[in-house]
Amino acid sequence: MAPAWRGGLWLLFWVPAILPAAGADRPRPGELFPPAPAFKQGYLQVSELHRIAYSLHGNPAGQPVLVLHGGPGFGCYPRLTRYFDPTRFLIVLHDQRGAGRSLPPGELRENTTQHLVGDIERLRAHLGIEGPTLVFGGSWGSTLALAYGEAHPEQVSGMILRGIWTGTKAELDNGYAGELVNHFFPQAVADVRAALPPEHGEFEPRALLRVFNGPDDRLARDLAAAWIRYGVKVGKLHATDAEVAAGFGELDPLPGARIDCHYAAHGFFLEEGQLLRNAPRLREIPVVIINGRYDMLCPPITAWRLHKALPRSRLVLVEEAGHSEGEPGITRALVEAVAAFDGDRRRQPSR
Repeated sequence: MAPAWRGGLWLLFWVPAILPAAGADRPRPGELFPPAPAFKQGYLQVSELHRIAYSLHGNPAGQPVLVLHGGPGFGCYPRLTRYFDPTRFLIVLHDQRGAGRSLPPGELRENTTQHLVGDIERLRAHLGIEGPTLVFGGSWGSTLALAYGEAHPEQVSGMILRGIWTGTKAELDNGYAGELVNHFFPQAVADVRAALPPEHGEFEPRALLRVFNGPDDRLARDLAAAWIRYGVKVGKLHATDAEVAAGFGELDPLPGARIDCHYAAHGFFLEEGQLLRNAPRLREIPVVIINGRYDMLCPPITAWRLHKALPRSRLVLVEEAGHSEGEPGITRALVEAVAAFDGDRRRQPSR
């Protein structure tokens, strides 16, 4: 296979240092690979205002895979490299505008779905990645993957999507204290409402965004922390009190929560039903769709509808799993999906 990108004798110097020795221990089928350290990191200026952070992992001459993170405000994290054999894949991670390490943090200006789709193409060109590419995305990452694939189907060789979210009003209403979530997680909903003073409105994205953008920094940070804890609790089939209390650990919750609610308050910058309506543009592309059976944020009905719209798709509903990528059944399904695409980029996963 030709090198994944153009013009770099530096490939000759990096490969021996980053690839495992022949015969090195390898995970058993269905298990994660060891973390792949970044061999290159940098920033790409995508507008006068925004610089997005990116990192490259694995084999510089391997099969490229574009990893699109969830959020939309929370960035990529090293675990996402562990689904890919680092000897066979060039793994491209990047933090979307205002998210993760990208600069400036939490910036809402010039920050829409259409901007993010354009940034993916800018990053491809910057890295010199040629030819159709595997796209891997979960939750909001699945939304962005669909938006990108529908805009540039010629650039996509295959897709692995987890936790399908198409940005419709019904999905949005459910995610923000909807009937389904409220019936199963009443305390999690009540905790966010308790952090949102009544004068600021109901539990819905525009009300949260007004607080996040408001003058009371302490209130904004307390509400952002409550919002993150809500996502942790609702997003896993089994979330311990310690996991919920920790939220996202040391991460400042406010920039990510602000961007998340910015997108939600604007309908994710999509027309109602746009992604499912345009799904036929992906009809020639092999797609694996993975969804937890008990995913409260992205219920399986949306994954099923997407599957029905894509003739070359395979739907995997994982029993005893919710929304989180880290749940054991979801993790195994993702590992197996990547293995199905390993090697020939044109290969279609078995149905």
